[in-house]
Amino acid sequence: MTGRIILTCGEPAGIGPELAGKALASGVDFAFLGDPAHLPPDTAWSEIQTPDAPVPAGHLPVLRHDFPAPATPGRPEPANAAATIAVIARAVDLVMCGRAAAICTLPINKQALIEGAGFGYPGHTEYLAHLAGGVDVAMMLASTTVTPPCRVVPATIHMALERVPDALTPDLLERTIRITHAAMIRDFGIADPRIAIAGLNPHAGEGGTMGRQEIDWIAPLILRLQGEGLTLIGPLPADTMFHAPARARYDAAICAYHDQALIPIKTLDFAGGVNVTLGLPFVRTSPDHGTGFDIAGKGIADPASTIAALRMARDMATARG
Repeated sequence: MTGRIILTCGEPAGIGPELAGKALASGVDFAFLGDPAHLPPDTAWSEIQTPDAPVPAGHLPVLRHDFPAPATPGRPEPANAAATIAVIARAVDLVMCGRAAAICTLPINKQALIEGAGFGYPGHTEYLAHLAGGVDVAMMLASTTVTPPCRVVPATIHMALERVPDALTPDLLERTIRITHAAMIRDFGIADPRIAIAGLNPHAGEGGTMGRQEIDWIAPLILRLQGEGLTLIGPLPADTMFHAPARARYDAAICAYHDQALIPIKTLDFAGGVNVTLGLPFVRTSPDHGTGFDIAGKGIADPASTIAALRMARDMATARG
């Protein structure tokens, strides 16, 4: 790994600014990209002009990005929306030109960005894919404190459940499998990743009595990709995929829809879960929680997921070399 990790400020009215200072406990070499005026008053920080500049021990390195308005905990300021978006783009510029090792993003509030700056993307993931040149990406949620690990990739993400059967196409599932397979090799150092595929329907369709997608195209797709040498398991009933003996059989699981993937990992490792964007030309991780407006400014935000996200970014960047 070469260079520091960039920790973007996220929504300044949320818990991100207080998590930045607490994340120094991670032991990861990172720099905060944002407005130092938004940090808690007791934060020890030093401004740096370049991502790799040294700072005194125990100080948070800050790449300054001034915002037009102060941050009031729990109350997003529309005037700050454009700067929040600009910080993400600046971080991508730094990592794409080799001046940073990876990006770890603190949470944003999509509604605040849409209302304040007309943000045209469902979230971080889609915006990062755009900044990277329109690449195909997938969202992984990865555990850090449970064994065997739980790594889940939803093929469809933020959509109404009624839309999932039409949205889950053979092309989408194949692209998700290929992105996941490549990322497990490149970012996690697993030479021959074992990937489990969940069925769409209860009991994976139970022989067609509860739905035919598994018979009609999911199983044939898996068989075809197995013929190319990919180690795939499934389609499997999702309700028996996530206890420890089942997880020991695979390295990552691809699920049909959002809750099928996120309920198990948030149950198993709520504080230690990390959001990873697969398929980008750079490493990007994020804590697996939101802006925490209800607790912002109270100093009680748990940094565990941010620390886990920084450590995973470091490890993935090291795996990439």
